[in-house]
Amino acid sequence: MPAAATPPPAEPPPNPPDSTSHTEEAEADAVGTPSRTGPVGMVSWGTGTLVGVFTGLLYGGAKEANANVSKDAEVMLKMGSTTDKREQYRLMRDAMEKRFIRVAKGSLVGGARLGMFTATFFGIQNLLIENRGVHDVFNIVGAGSATAAAFGLILPGSPMWRARNVLVGSALGAGICFPLGWVQLKLAEKANLEIENSKSSSDLAKEQGNQSRVGAAIDRLEGSLRK
Repeated sequence: MPAAATPPPAEPPPNPPDSTSHTEEAEADAVGTPSRTGPVGMVSWGTGTLVGVFTGLLYGGAKEANANVSKDAEVMLKMGSTTDKREQYRLMRDAMEKRFIRVAKGSLVGGARLGMFTATFFGIQNLLIENRGVHDVFNIVGAGSATAAAFGLILPGSPMWRARNVLVGSALGAGICFPLGWVQLKLAEKANLEIENSKSSSDLAKEQGNQSRVGAAIDRLEGSLRK
């Protein structure tokens, strides 16, 4: 008799999907991806410094340009006192060159000064936020007071005069920054609240639009079935 054929070996059952790995990956993504949104009202150090530099450039240039009005009048008087065209051209050219140099120098000096001030202010403010773990009006007050005191210390003068500048600058910085910081934080909170409300209203409108589309599709299907 022929030998009975041996049945083929049974295939091992497939491994179930590893749901724990997906869960761990999701948890790792959720934990490992930090939120980049800072506290309410926090200004980036780089952004604040750039704004301060450009503002100082504009202010310094505009200040020097306005200061040259009287000098331009003197040049016009000199030009009117001579009838030589070459002399008038030379006076005009010298006046324009000197004015350009003064305006450029004023812009650079103003940008450097205000840039250093804003860089120091926002650097101290961000350092206080990181150390305290919260951003409130006291961070702004502390940054303003410390910055004004530091710039009062580097002003020329005797040690007593510098100490006086430090005390006055600290008090003025705190007094000016307290109301400004409070207004800034309130405006930032209001803006964030309005953004959240607009997002929720847009999501609700999308949901209602989807529901209306589904209802219209169901109505069309029922009508076709009735026919």
